[in-house]
Amino acid sequence: WDGTGGLWMKHALVGKPAALFTSTSSMHGGQESTLLSMMLPLMHHGMIIVGLPYSEAELASTQTGGTPYGASHVAGLTSDLPISEAEKKLCMALGRR
Repeated sequence: WDGTGGLWMKHALVGKPAALFTSTSSMHGGQESTLLSMMLPLMHHGMIIVGLPYSEAELASTQTGGTPYGASHVAGLTSDLPISEAEKKLCMALGRR
């Protein structure tokens, strides 16, 4: 936030789309709370938050990551788990939005 003060003063990001991506070590590692807290500075900038709708089939079936608040990845305790196909699809879908 501190690094974007100049943009805030100029209203440079008002109306721009913003999407969120995160990674945690476990499924219960705080993905949703992390994404929600990341939204606050973007809202101060007047940005339009874009999430993932449940029309994305992988969102309802993923066993590894993904939330309507943004794309996510479960990296594992040693950060060595590869991104799953479902996570990749959700990231791509969010990027397109």
